Amino acid sequence: MNILVCNVGSTSLKYQLIAMEGETVLAKGKMERVGTDRAEYSHEDARGNRIREELPLRDHGQGIERMLRALIGPVVPSLDSVDCVGFKVVLAKDITGVQELTEEVVAAMEAMNGIAPAHNPPYIAAIRQFRRIVPSVPLVGSFETGFHRNLPPKAYLYSIPKEYARRGVRRYGYHGASHEYLAGRAAELTGRRDLKLVTCHLGGSGSLAAVDSGVSIDTTLGFSLQCGIMHNNRCGDIDPYLPIYLQETEGLSLGEVKTLLTKKSGLLGLSGVSNDLRDIEQAADAGNPDAREAVEAYAYYIRKQIGAYAAALGGLDAVAFGGGIGENSARIRELSLEGLGFLGVDLDRERNRTARCDAEISSASSRVKVFIVATNEEIVVARKAKEFLEARKRRG
Repeated sequence: MNILVCNVGSTSLKYQLIAMEGETVLAKGKMERVGTDRAEYSHEDARGNRIREELPLRDHGQGIERMLRALIGPVVPSLDSVDCVGFKVVLAKDITGVQELTEEVVAAMEAMNGIAPAHNPPYIAAIRQFRRIVPSVPLVGSFETGFHRNLPPKAYLYSIPKEYARRGVRRYGYHGASHEYLAGRAAELTGRRDLKLVTCHLGGSGSLAAVDSGVSIDTTLGFSLQCGIMHNNRCGDIDPYLPIYLQETEGLSLGEVKTLLTKKSGLLGLSGVSNDLRDIEQAADAGNPDAREAVEAYAYYIRKQIGAYAAALGGLDAVAFGGGIGENSARIRELSLEGLGFLGVDLDRERNRTARCDAEISSASSRVKVFIVATNEEIVVARKAKEFLEARKRRG
């Protein structure tokens, strides 16, 4: 069974074509800075062919077209060689877990576009694009909320009238495939399944999760993807009265407030430089004080949350960093763990600067183990899609 996994991020597009017998990766690729004239594209296949290029990508649709040109011919003769297209989908009304992406499920995703405006629309467009191209191939989605479905009420309830919770207003949590993979890999690296673990998925969109023996008990993203730690251009947690103040006192319309908080805030808003941490770190190194403060504030958000989740877990055995920032920014990892010695965290700074992924970066004496993990959301989605299709086949 060959499964093509299409992973649509807010500013990225990743994919893997996987032969599930032996979980052999036939080809994989990544596009970053989607939506700009300087998108970065890398692709490689099992035969050793590689592509590295910079190109304009107006949207994810153009990215999918480029992906298919790299796959059809060099890797597979046609899309008929693909048995399933799997998607790491985000949110749908009253639906979670693993689902075939029928029009009814897509409609349920559309119903939540206002809650996930940076994520649901590009996924929906990608799903419909594949449905047009390969109408006979099943499209299977693994919803990001699935990993957090067992959060206890004390973690998912908001302190507003309970009637709204009964109507679906609650913490859902996202980035489930990444947190699930990070938790599983940390368990493998430590040889323990009973870990009290904080997983840090840090990318253009970021979140942390408190994971107890492989089960998510709390996470920073909530009803929407606009909360938690700051994101590339989304504000993260702020005073809930701030939008009201901006409308009543600053004269902003509701639409202007929405644009401000979801497109002009976060790392972009604080730094005034870019929504990409790489650019911000370069500006900080060049002496830009706003960029320096943005980097420090971002890491401070993460550090506070690790401490809070150590309390929620009743202890801490390990921390795992993944995602584009978590895997690549030694500075963010170091600043995020600064001052956490009282929890038993002792970072080996040299290891942190030089280590590759799937490596421990804590010192030999550190009671809490710290890992960099190359997040593989695609294999999580592929496995779930395979299980779904096999279970459906057994049912007849």
